Amino acid sequence: MPWQPTKLEQERLEKLEILKARGVESFPARVQRTHTARQAIAAFEQDGDASGVEVTVCGRIRRANVTGKIAFMHIEDESGRVQLFVRINEVGEEMFGLIKEHLIDTDDYVQASGEMMRTKAGEASVQVKTLRLLAKSLSPLPVVKQETRDDGTVVEHGEFTDKEARYRQRYADLAVNQKVRETFKKRSHVIRAIRDYLDGQGMLEVETPILQPIYGGAAARPFTTHHNQLDQSLFLRISFELYLKRLIVGGYDAVYEIGRDFRNEGVSYKHNPEFTMLEFYKAYIDYRDVMVIAENMVAYAAQAVNGSLTCTFESHTVDLTTPWRRVTMRDIIKEHAEIDYMDYRDAASLEAEMRARGIGFKPGQPWGKLVEHLFSEYAEPKLIQPTIICDYPRDISPFAKRVDYDELHVERFEFYIAGMEMGNAFTELNDPIDQEQRFLDMAAAFKAGEDDETPLDEDFLRAMRYGMPPMGGFGMGIDRIAILLTDQPSIRDVLLFPHMRDQK
Repeated sequence: MPWQPTKLEQERLEKLEILKARGVESFPARVQRTHTARQAIAAFEQDGDASGVEVTVCGRIRRANVTGKIAFMHIEDESGRVQLFVRINEVGEEMFGLIKEHLIDTDDYVQASGEMMRTKAGEASVQVKTLRLLAKSLSPLPVVKQETRDDGTVVEHGEFTDKEARYRQRYADLAVNQKVRETFKKRSHVIRAIRDYLDGQGMLEVETPILQPIYGGAAARPFTTHHNQLDQSLFLRISFELYLKRLIVGGYDAVYEIGRDFRNEGVSYKHNPEFTMLEFYKAYIDYRDVMVIAENMVAYAAQAVNGSLTCTFESHTVDLTTPWRRVTMRDIIKEHAEIDYMDYRDAASLEAEMRARGIGFKPGQPWGKLVEHLFSEYAEPKLIQPTIICDYPRDISPFAKRVDYDELHVERFEFYIAGMEMGNAFTELNDPIDQEQRFLDMAAAFKAGEDDETPLDEDFLRAMRYGMPPMGGFGMGIDRIAILLTDQPSIRDVLLFPHMRDQK
């Protein structure tokens, strides 16, 4: 549908026509900038407020006040704000008239050149000699006003406090909310810190296919697409796992990848159809070694990003100091649900006991799924401090080696912080015969309409048959770690452009 300008937008379109009629270029191609706003102020203050610091700054006009033959304007760039001190006798009547008539207005981008000075109010400012319009804003940005209450909390008012509108128009959200910009800077720092840590561990960063002929490495429903020229159905990857393991077969000792995964599943405060994932695989270690790498990596990122091993999340103070608590799946369920599932070693008997206790569940699930349900209902929400849950049921962990003490569990762990699952790891299965049987067992247990089909990947099995060394593997959602370290309530608050339902 063609753009239907609002009354305010129509007024700005009329101003654009006036500027054209006066010969003012509203969208010039060339820009000159010598300093950011922060650099300009720092250069002035470093010089002891001495005159002679010449700067050219660029930014969006956030405030403008015209009094007689003087105008005060604040412009903003990524580094912050700087004030422009504009006098008619320096910029000329024609340019000053554009400001006074609001033809150059709030939200427009401008370039200002001049000498740094300090106003009578004490603010470091640019005494403008030349001013240029760089881009005319045709739609005024939303107005967000902040009120600080007596208890120190900040409440926002205005026309842009609706969360959904802010997610849909993230560009406007970023433009008017400095805290939002800081959140995404911090997210970027989280990823950089994780890379630094893994590089320091001697791991090699790699890239594997996003379009895959067979999806695998996780229990999830994929997105399907089609390659027209090859007439081939393809899947957006749900995991990097099977390709990264192929690289270990190829001779690398340790590899990792940070990138996008895609899962055609539900949306919630901690789920988005596409999300950023980290996976690493390292030869000659087991899941106990991976526990140490994982906890130290998260602690390293927290220290690098926040300067502390403690963080606040939804009123909880979380302490990331290592080592973290380690507890088996069996013991944590006994602790919180007061049931020892090993007294009920098949699905039928565990179902009967859960029914007798009044525990709701979906009938017909494998034994491991019932165990997982007990954990998610009774234990998971209570795991606020970092906790490593280890030794998972074999039938929900198709890529992990069995534990030494029974046939029902495998060497797998997940770690939880603030009641959220953050990462998943295994002592990886490297027996190709066992792996093939696990694929077949999973296929037999799969029911149409469920999300957890694990298709058999013959090429991956062929790679394993060449010989796969013992290894530990790990996967972690970057978005959830970003939620934790930035204290945000939803995954949408740490995704620049989260998926939204069609407004129509």
